[in-house]
Amino acid sequence: MSGGDVPHILHLHSTFAAGGKEIRCVQLINAFGAKAQHTIVSAEPERLDAAQRIAKGLRVALQPDFPSLKGRPFPGRLMKLARAIKPYDLVLTYNWGAMDAVMAHTLFKDALGLPPLVHHEDGFDESEVKKLKTSRTWYRRIALGKAAGVVVPSERLEEIALVDWQQPLGRVKRIPNGIDTKAFSMRPKPDALRLIKRPGEYWVGALAGLRTIKNLPRLVRAFASLPDEWQLVILGEGEARDAILAEADRLEINHRVHLPGAVADPSRVIGLFDIFALSSDSEQFPLSVVEAMAAGLPVVAPAVGDIAHMVSEPNASFITPAGDEAALSDALRQLADSRPLRDTLGEANRAKARAQFDEAKMVSTYRRLYSSAMRRDL
Repeated sequence: MSGGDVPHILHLHSTFAAGGKEIRCVQLINAFGAKAQHTIVSAEPERLDAAQRIAKGLRVALQPDFPSLKGRPFPGRLMKLARAIKPYDLVLTYNWGAMDAVMAHTLFKDALGLPPLVHHEDGFDESEVKKLKTSRTWYRRIALGKAAGVVVPSERLEEIALVDWQQPLGRVKRIPNGIDTKAFSMRPKPDALRLIKRPGEYWVGALAGLRTIKNLPRLVRAFASLPDEWQLVILGEGEARDAILAEADRLEINHRVHLPGAVADPSRVIGLFDIFALSSDSEQFPLSVVEAMAAGLPVVAPAVGDIAHMVSEPNASFITPAGDEAALSDALRQLADSRPLRDTLGEANRAKARAQFDEAKMVSTYRRLYSSAMRRDL
C-alpha cells in the first residue's frame, strides 16, 4: 500500500463520531486533497458520523478489515496490530483508544520496519477527568517511545505530555485547532435548523457531544433563571440526552430546552445563538469555542483546559471557576441582560479567532509535521 504515487496515511481513532478531533481530521483530509490517500479505522466501528464531512472524490477507505483496537495488550495481539500498520506510509493515532497500536509500533518498529507514527491527544474520558490514571501514564510513557511526534492542542496537554508522560521536548508539538473563520461570519437563516428561531426569541446555544463529561444538565440548571424569551438550544447527539431532558422536566422548563440533534455544518447554524455556553467538567481546546468566537458570539464556560486563554480579553471574566454553577448562571444572566455587552464581547472574540485560529495556519503546520515524519512532501 505504501510507496505509491501519493502517500497512504492510516488513521486509527478511538471513535470517528463527529467530535472535535474527528472534525479536525476531516479538515486535514480535505485540505490535503489528492496529495494523499487515507484509510480510517475506528475502535467503535459503528461510530463513523464524521466521515459524512469528507469531500467527495478523495481516496478514502473507511473501516476496512483491521485488527480490533480494543482488547488486552498481549504480545500476539500487538504483533497483529504491528503487521497491519506496516503497509502504510504514515500512521496517525488518536487518543487513548488507539494506544495499543502505538505500543505495537514501538515494540516492533525496528524488527518489522514500520512506518513513522504521529500520536494525537485531545483530552481524557471520564475516568481521568480529576486525576490521571497511574497505569495509563506508565503505558503512555512506554508506548510513545518511538513516535515521530505527539500532537496536543492545549497548553495543559503539552505540560502533561512533557512532565507526566516524560516525552522529549522535540517530540511534543502543540498545534491549536483552527477553522475556516470566514465561513462562520455568514448570518444564518432563521430556519437553518429544524427548530425555527422566532422574532423576540434569544438563544443560549451549546455545540457538544451529549456525553457525561460535558455535564449539560448543569447548563440546564444555570440557564433556568433566564427570562422566558430565552431558549436553550443544545446541538449534538449522545448517551446523556435523556439526563438533559430529565433535568429540564424537573425544572419545568422543557418548553424552553431544545435538543435538535447533531448538525453537519456548524457554520450554517451557530450564528443563530446569542450566547454560546459550555458546562463541561473537562475540555482541552474545544473547537466549538473557536467556532462561536468566529461567529461573533460571547462565550460563557467553566475555566477548564485552555478556554480562559482562548477567548478575547474582554470575554475572559465570563469564563467561570470550574464546577461553580452559581457563577455560570450569573455570567449567563449578565449577558442576557445586555445586548451591547454581548455585541462587544462577540466582536472581540471574532477578531481574535481570525487572527489566531484560522484553519490555514493549522493545516500548514500539520502538513510540515507529517511531511517531515515521512520525509516526503504532502
